[in-house]
Amino acid sequence: MDLLWTVVACGFMIAGMVGSVVPLLPGPPLSFVGLLILQLREQSAFTIKFLLIWLVIVIIIAILDYAVPIYGTKKFGGSKYGMWGCAIGLIAGLWFGPLGIIMGPFIGAFVGELMATEQSDKALKAAIGSFIGFVFSTLIKLIACFVMGWYFIKAL
Repeated sequence: MDLLWTVVACGFMIAGMVGSVVPLLPGPPLSFVGLLILQLREQSAFTIKFLLIWLVIVIIIAILDYAVPIYGTKKFGGSKYGMWGCAIGLIAGLWFGPLGIIMGPFIGAFVGELMATEQSDKALKAAIGSFIGFVFSTLIKLIACFVMGWYFIKAL
């Protein structure tokens, strides 16, 4: 039974890491579920204190995931169109590999802002802000998931 829990937990850890860069998957919460499932083994892997600390971290990251791109967009004069364009650009960029994941949000934010303002200089500035917020948010999620993954591997 321990092997089953370990395999299922590993699947959640991998899904969490993928979810850190794919918009519709909640990366850190999935990785946290992986830690919780690993706890179901006969020999507990983590303390309750450890899991509660990670729960708080995951909740904070989930809040920041929404707040950071909004802050970046507003700081650079963007609108909701830029944020939506950034998300749509990321999804479209998935089809073009790593370069698409990097360029998709920027192009999407630019097109979204261009639709909203029809001023290319303002759209470019807002797209840069939206992109910076998106990249920062993604890095926070990736770091958290990789740290949880490290604890996961260490607990095996």
